[in-house]
Amino acid sequence: MTSPLLDPTTIRALASEIGLRPSKQRGQNFVVDANTVRRIVRMSGVGAEDTILEVGPGLGSLTLGLLETGAKVVAVEIEDALAELLPRTVAAHQPDHAANLTVINADALEVRTLSATPAGTPGTASRPTADGPGNPPTLVAPSATPGAANAPTALVANLPYNVSVPVLLHLLETFHSWTKALVMVQLEVADRLVAPPGSRTYGVPSAKLAWYAAASRVGTVPANVFWPVPNVESGLVAIERRDPPETTATREHTFAVVDAAFSQRRKMLRSALAPLFGSQTSEILTAAGVDPTARGETLGIASFARIAEHL
Repeated sequence: MTSPLLDPTTIRALASEIGLRPSKQRGQNFVVDANTVRRIVRMSGVGAEDTILEVGPGLGSLTLGLLETGAKVVAVEIEDALAELLPRTVAAHQPDHAANLTVINADALEVRTLSATPAGTPGTASRPTADGPGNPPTLVAPSATPGAANAPTALVANLPYNVSVPVLLHLLETFHSWTKALVMVQLEVADRLVAPPGSRTYGVPSAKLAWYAAASRVGTVPANVFWPVPNVESGLVAIERRDPPETTATREHTFAVVDAAFSQRRKMLRSALAPLFGSQTSEILTAAGVDPTARGETLGIASFARIAEHL
């Protein structure tokens, strides 16, 4: 049996309760349409057997929809006031599922290590603890190790527009246990994430995402289901994790080649990669089976990895 989700009036009332004025700088646009929330949840394919990682839960529209499936939700929220409000919102609207929520009050880009210990009492906000001077915080949350108890199995999130790509790549690198995702991002970003080699929108995000996973655009979301209404539409991207290309190159070396190849997009690879390989660039590209006069936009992630083997 489904329960009422947040409507526009309730969302504005919650924002007023904590004195929140949505910030463009933080990419804060909150979904106010229950049908859109249920559509996202349905398309994500998550269920009661899942532990879902949600980034940027905001006022809780999507969180409530995810909890409605019976799944556990670990929500990472950077704003203190929003992190403190979310458990109260869930307790008020879905008391039967409140115990399935864990809120982590932190910057998703700084979440780098997860342990198997739950983050405090379910439904309460947990703050990070410093690992030492100059080190990002380590959060106590469900484990990133596949098969561990309470390890996240899925990512479902309305990612903040301004940091969607770095957050997604960080979560792919850090949380190894989740194998499926449905993320909502700016439509232009969605097209870049799923672009194949040779297409106009193919670039660094497309190539790096392909190291970890296969991605496809599975829908669009109109601007009028958000508050405040953004100037752009959103896209839904489905992600299925897969093994990286078979290579002796590391991810770091491969990504360094990707970055160099696209740093000056219109340059031929023999010129674009010269800062990495020097006078041997053309010979290395030929040995990797790549035309030195080609451009980075024509190469798939396996080709970048073959080049990186020479670093």
